[in-house]
Amino acid sequence: MRLLLYSLAFLALIYNSSDNQLIQKVTAEVRFDFLSKHVEGTIQEFKFSGDINSEDLESSIFSGSVAVETLKTGNFIRDWHLQSSKYFDEEKYPLIRFNSSSVSNEGNILNVEGKLTIKDVSKPMHWQFKKVGNLIKGSGVIYTSDFGIHIKKEREDNKVEVFIEIKL
Repeated sequence: MRLLLYSLAFLALIYNSSDNQLIQKVTAEVRFDFLSKHVEGTIQEFKFSGDINSEDLESSIFSGSVAVETLKTGNFIRDWHLQSSKYFDEEKYPLIRFNSSSVSNEGNILNVEGKLTIKDVSKPMHWQFKKVGNLIKGSGVIYTSDFGIHIKKEREDNKVEVFIEIKL
């Protein structure tokens, strides 16, 4: 569930580009909150590549991945358990991937649509980003059960909020 969050971080870099460029490495802080369990965490070390056109954001393409092994909740045993075959199965599915399908700008909000892939299951995702001073902040929601990761029985109880903050 936390790994999904990493995928989102690279999207926020849209506002950091003033020319067309190929972005190969991005750094950001990605946090998540697994609401029903009150578990917060972070995910790091993601790779991003995309063609960002600051003059025509709608034609930009975003793709990237994060490694499941970077999932951190502040509890080593919980992290190990989440990376195990019962949940994210880091050995068999080491990466979480995101590929955008559309980008639209509505005032100071940037909407990014695309496919998030976890454990070879791809689902549509929607993310919103906003520039705040020298930061770009983004958020989105995922349900781990949509990707075959059933931490709780009910779908709504598998809700994860993802927060991304990128320093310009």
